[in-house]
Amino acid sequence: ETGKTLVVYYSASGNTERVAKDIAEAAGADLFEIVPTEVYTSDDLDWTNPDSRVSREHDDESLRDVPLTTTEVPDWDSYDTVFIGYPIWWGIAAWPVDTFVKNNDFTGKTVIPFCTSASSGIGQSGELLAEAAGTGEWLAGQRFSYGTEKADVLAWLESLTQE
Repeated sequence: ETGKTLVVYYSASGNTERVAKDIAEAAGADLFEIVPTEVYTSDDLDWTNPDSRVSREHDDESLRDVPLTTTEVPDWDSYDTVFIGYPIWWGIAAWPVDTFVKNNDFTGKTVIPFCTSASSGIGQSGELLAEAAGTGEWLAGQRFSYGTEKADVLAWLESLTQE
């Protein structure tokens, strides 16, 4: 690989951030955090409350266009491999990631999704992001459960170099 590697992530509670940092450290990659303009509080994230922010956004897709502090990655064109990480919300990528994906051109990039979830699998989240992006070569992704050990993240990365 000649270009640089970037790990882009959105983390609501720290789980995805921890995995993203493990990937970046092991891959010698740069990090870019997706940050909503209005950060989600723990009350916002309470999916068991039908009046919480995520529940309202889940029920009304028009509310899922989450403004971000920025979608511009410095030196974006220098990256040829992009890992993109997110928590799973209702079986799909957390919607702040959609805003980032729709605002960037992944042409010429290999994109590797990864997600964190207590119970849900990765499902079609990677395919849906690839569809939203419309560009880039999107590979199959990986789901990490809450409390995944760094060794498991490293083993997954190692498996990617063998494919």
